[in-house]
Amino acid sequence: MAVVIAALLPVFLLIVFGFALKRSLMRLETQWHGLERLTYYVLFPALLIQTLVRADLTRVPIAGVGGALVLSALAMSLLCLSLRPLLAKMDIDGPAFTSIFQGATRWQTFVALAVSGNLFGDAGLALASVAMVAIIPLVNVFSVAVLAHYAATEKRSIRSIVMTVVRNPLIWACAIGLAINVLHVPLPRIWHDVADALGRSSLAIGLLVTGAGLHLDGLFSPSAAAGLGVFLKLILMPVLAVALALWFGLSGQNLVIVTACSAVPASSSAYVLARQMGGDAPLLAQIITLQTILAAITMPIAIALVA
Repeated sequence: MAVVIAALLPVFLLIVFGFALKRSLMRLETQWHGLERLTYYVLFPALLIQTLVRADLTRVPIAGVGGALVLSALAMSLLCLSLRPLLAKMDIDGPAFTSIFQGATRWQTFVALAVSGNLFGDAGLALASVAMVAIIPLVNVFSVAVLAHYAATEKRSIRSIVMTVVRNPLIWACAIGLAINVLHVPLPRIWHDVADALGRSSLAIGLLVTGAGLHLDGLFSPSAAAGLGVFLKLILMPVLAVALALWFGLSGQNLVIVTACSAVPASSSAYVLARQMGGDAPLLAQIITLQTILAAITMPIAIALVA
């Protein structure tokens, strides 16, 4: 319990700080728009590339851990899409649906890495890196495609959606980082110094931007859409991932890491993506904040059940 709370508390405090800054020192919307673009196009990609470059992919059961997480993310994505007609009848529009989708499928990399490292040290970090390789490209492709289709003011063609996915910097970052890792491309020391500095700043700025979009009225009386996003991510996603992990024959720390990675709240980068592509960003900020608070309870329970 203490490990999970230690990983989640700084995340929540940064979101609160962003909320306070938006209403005091940085009230101009243009200021936050610039930070969003900086995070989306520079900081998060640098973090993803550097993390994947340094990941030791030879020490972990890639097929089991990666397979369980990929299939659980795929199953959740298909479930959300199957719920779209029902949600439309409940007056949940396209942009709001994209926020539910992202809230149910995205995951907070920083929390997953922190918890995994605190639980199992370097071995835990290696396992969490496999989770990153498995999940991030898939959920980014799905999220961009869903946003392009459901959040756009006009229906977009397949070609337009494909081009939007191709231009996504987070997907390119995953591809570049993985290619450098697999091909053992040597990088100069200056690259690591710069990438480390950019990566470290991405978490704080991304969470501040998330907090700036919060609406406390909705937080204290969450909508049905927000409640659904919380349930799908914190309850159903771990159930799916654990069931698949057991099917793959995982046990011990491998099973625990799969559980921890699937039970984390949604990533703050999802909020940045929603802002960039026309999703319901305030709803997603509400979902992420609720998930962050409640994950302090649900994550320890999920981990204890499989440990």
